[in-house]
Amino acid sequence: MNKRALISIILFNSLLTISAQEVVTGLISNIKIRSAWESLKKRKGVTVADTIELPFFDDFSRITVYPDQKKWQDNYVFINNTYSDKQITLGVATFDALDNSGNLYETASSAGFEADHLTSVPVNLAYSSSENIFLSFFYEAGGLADPPEAKDSLTLQFFAPSENKWYSVWKATGDTVTGFKAAIIPVSEDIYLKKGFQFRFINYASLSAGTGDPAMIGNCDQWNIDYVLLDKNRNQGDTIPADVAMTLPVRSLLKTYESMPWNQFRQVFLSEMGPYITIHYQNNDNITRNVTRNFEILDVYKDTIVHSFSRGATNIEPLEKVDYPAVLLYTFNSTGNDSALFRIKSYLTTDAFDRKDNDTIIYFQNFGNYFSFDDGTAEGGYGVNGLGSQNAMVAYRFKSFIPDTLRAVQICFNDSYLNANQRSFDLMVWADNHGIPGETIYSQEEMMVKQGKGINGFYTYVLNDPQPLDSIFYVGWKQRSQTFLNAGFDLNTLHGDRQFYWLNGDWNLSQAKGSIMIRPVFGAPINPTSVNKIYVQKNRIKIWPNPAGDFINIDAGDLLLNYSPVVSISDLQGRELITSSFSDKIDISSLPEGIYFIVLKINGKPAGYNRFIKTR
Repeated sequence: MNKRALISIILFNSLLTISAQEVVTGLISNIKIRSAWESLKKRKGVTVADTIELPFFDDFSRITVYPDQKKWQDNYVFINNTYSDKQITLGVATFDALDNSGNLYETASSAGFEADHLTSVPVNLAYSSSENIFLSFFYEAGGLADPPEAKDSLTLQFFAPSENKWYSVWKATGDTVTGFKAAIIPVSEDIYLKKGFQFRFINYASLSAGTGDPAMIGNCDQWNIDYVLLDKNRNQGDTIPADVAMTLPVRSLLKTYESMPWNQFRQVFLSEMGPYITIHYQNNDNITRNVTRNFEILDVYKDTIVHSFSRGATNIEPLEKVDYPAVLLYTFNSTGNDSALFRIKSYLTTDAFDRKDNDTIIYFQNFGNYFSFDDGTAEGGYGVNGLGSQNAMVAYRFKSFIPDTLRAVQICFNDSYLNANQRSFDLMVWADNHGIPGETIYSQEEMMVKQGKGINGFYTYVLNDPQPLDSIFYVGWKQRSQTFLNAGFDLNTLHGDRQFYWLNGDWNLSQAKGSIMIRPVFGAPINPTSVNKIYVQKNRIKIWPNPAGDFINIDAGDLLLNYSPVVSISDLQGRELITSSFSDKIDISSLPEGIYFIVLKINGKPAGYNRFIKTR
């Protein structure tokens, strides 16, 4: 009997004894990493960094999915800003049970396995021990995701160039204590003080043996690291660089939603526009520092700065953390009829000697045709599972501010182990009953769990009979089996008591901390356009930023509803330089500076196009 069959039997047997309950579990695949992996495979080659000089520093504030190739030799860890809410600077490196293609390691098991590596490029350490060389970093067990168990670990190893051998020098085991801890290790032995020294982190993980359902197997035993510094002239207490840094993401500037339909916002902007831009920053120095807080809002489609201001300078004490709500005297305004997009840039002005990469944070405020509470990135999976869950229901409360028409519901369903969540469900819409789901307004039976093709993984379920709505309503699903459906779950945005599940005749307020990735779509009819019609129209797609550096973002609109476009990028001579399956974010770092055309193709025919400028 093979390993997968044995695991499935064990899980099925345990499922029979588990009572129905709501469950949050890890991902079996990461769609952002998978998209980046497909792009990476298409490159001609990757430049390998030569031996570098001290200091070696990385705080992972350059959030690009994979580690910086100028500093790290491999790409197994996930660079992100969503798996922790206690990081020392913007961005962390997350170690987990997923490989560099975004899939669960083939060697994953409940017995334990060697998972992610993060290996430095060679460093010149041809110094004497009197130079006092230390390696410091901050590490966190679990963060917002699954904490490692006692048998799991994060290990640090040093490479001895003359022996061509790795030695383990530090280890942390699973811990229930939250937050980051500092570690500092001397590099003083002669076998390491050579040109070509390297260091690497390795995590050892283990799958849970008692999940009860193959659809619940997922990412586990996560560690986050931040602020890695290797340098000379240090001491045992020198655990953190002298730096003022942004720490957490900026969230939506709206009062209620992360995103909402543009036509609805334009009607209720006075009540729904938030009064602040809230930023989070920290003084990682042992002296008082002076900081100026600056803000800028850009209308992306018009490429025009529509509002900028400063909230002045202030002192911040050593190691002080600041959550600063900057008063915002502005409401979004643009000439677009159906959508709008704004870039909110928040940045600090600090001393000249201060590191600058982590002083700026960007957030995109999107207005399309849907409501959402999630930020577009799933860190986990949600569902109701166990004995008695066959008819379980899940509902999410929304409010249409004006009379409008519900046309579709977008749901992000995660991949599951052995495709175990590929089951049918009923798509549901309910009226409000004093704060809980009430009468069923609409149901669409026998929908199948499907994964979307975009970078966020949403699949659009178009309503056969669109529903006019003008007040509070609920959307969700009714299960047809006890299988865990594994919907995307955003751990960074809280649902604010808007999320419910039904079991045994009663609606219950969800106790899961996060937001199910489900989005009701409103507005004009969604009419699938024929390929020939698209070819004639050649829709201009929306892309940003433009000019662009390493990446461009794409808004393909309704082209994604019924098709899976191919992205083609060509130069002015018509030479195709990049081709890939559709993703909301395309890596263009391999392109030289210049002007390029981007075309979305469906069945080999152009369906949408635009032009952009690549800069360095």
